[in-house]
Amino acid sequence: MYESDAGLLAPGRAGSPAEATTGDSAFLQAMLDAEAALTRAQSACGLAPADAGRAVTETADADRFDVRDLALRARSGGNPVIPLVADLTAAVPEDARPYVHRGATSQDILDTAAMLVASRTLATVLDDLERAAGEVARHATTHRDTQMAGRTLTQHAVPTTFGLKAAGWRALILDARDRLTAVRASLPAQLGGAAGTLAAFSAFSAPSVAQEDTEGQEDADGQGEVDLLALVATYARELGLAEPVLPWHTLRTPIADLAGALAFTAGALGKMAADVLTLSRTEIGEVEEEEWGGSSALPHKANPVHATLIAAAARRAPGLAATLYGSLTAEDERPAGAWHAEWEPLRDLLRLVGGAARDGAALAAGLRVVPYAMRENLQLTDGLIVSERLAAVFAGRIGRARAREVLSGAADRARSETADLSDVLFDVLREEPELAGLDLAELTDPTRYTGSAGLLTDRALERR
Repeated sequence: MYESDAGLLAPGRAGSPAEATTGDSAFLQAMLDAEAALTRAQSACGLAPADAGRAVTETADADRFDVRDLALRARSGGNPVIPLVADLTAAVPEDARPYVHRGATSQDILDTAAMLVASRTLATVLDDLERAAGEVARHATTHRDTQMAGRTLTQHAVPTTFGLKAAGWRALILDARDRLTAVRASLPAQLGGAAGTLAAFSAFSAPSVAQEDTEGQEDADGQGEVDLLALVATYARELGLAEPVLPWHTLRTPIADLAGALAFTAGALGKMAADVLTLSRTEIGEVEEEEWGGSSALPHKANPVHATLIAAAARRAPGLAATLYGSLTAEDERPAGAWHAEWEPLRDLLRLVGGAARDGAALAAGLRVVPYAMRENLQLTDGLIVSERLAAVFAGRIGRARAREVLSGAADRARSETADLSDVLFDVLREEPELAGLDLAELTDPTRYTGSAGLLTDRALERR
């Protein structure tokens, strides 16, 4: 008998806080929390005895139930709530049993549990994002004016600074933080009953046909007037979730918003990881991870393991989010398959992002910047990296077309002769009297062409 998934093939989430908050036991506890909150809410609204709410709450402990047994029995009805309700009902005192799950449908409990799991997981993710943002801000401040080659389409483009690059990472991390914060605050409880009308709650609370009319004010349908909207509000408040305007059994905005924010977060962290993977290549060597990973075959290897795990998460997250977006197309008032298709990808997405946020904080905290390698790499193109600056200066004297022609010829010659661009340009200037008097040493110095990188970094760091 093999043991259940222990994360052997998922090092990105193994041991992370998100792994604990999204495990089977965590989901089971969230379902039990939803059931207990429902009974307490009905007690608070006068629809169940106060003792019933207390009894269900005291019994709603995941350690009292067999997760594996529930999983196997879930196959008969297609979801785990059905066997759980049976076991919870049997476990509470007899006088509380009629009030377990009363009026609700399975989707009410499982959707609510998913929102509880998401909220609890996002709390840990947000903590890690804050740590990552703080560490990246430290790098941006320290290296505000550390020049390096800016690269476009994999090639040297113009000089930039590592401070500006780090400020960009931080901006994305804060964007992710803000999106997740907003989504977390909006995660709603789910309560609608069998088809989203709350009808069963009215039916259970209506006076008996044998009772006198004086025992309950009846409405036009013969049912006692019950403020079911107050029940929904109380239920949400008991759970610490947002109050839904409507039951959202087939109105899956909460899931879609959560999926989008999580996928964005994976991508935001993935940008930082992609840059680190590139800059830490042996032949570049501009950054390196402090906590590097080893190799089973090559003793000399120092692999950027945190960046690698983040990159893996960033590649998987969009596909998982796509599945959740696909489930927006849900028929009727309760769907067959669309809802069921959400459970595993939602959990996987929460785990991926939770692990990536954990690794993002570790990566940023332990990142080593190598300024001397950045300076050396700036010289790799023998001055060609400042051709944009030269083109602008030359154009002011000989026109754009002639400037481009002159510089293209000089660049071709510098490459073919393996010569420094400034040396070639000394000859060019003798043939172009309009360019006489230019300080080529200053114009071809890449460290003097970083534009407003420092000011942009400062402005980015003003954001809290």
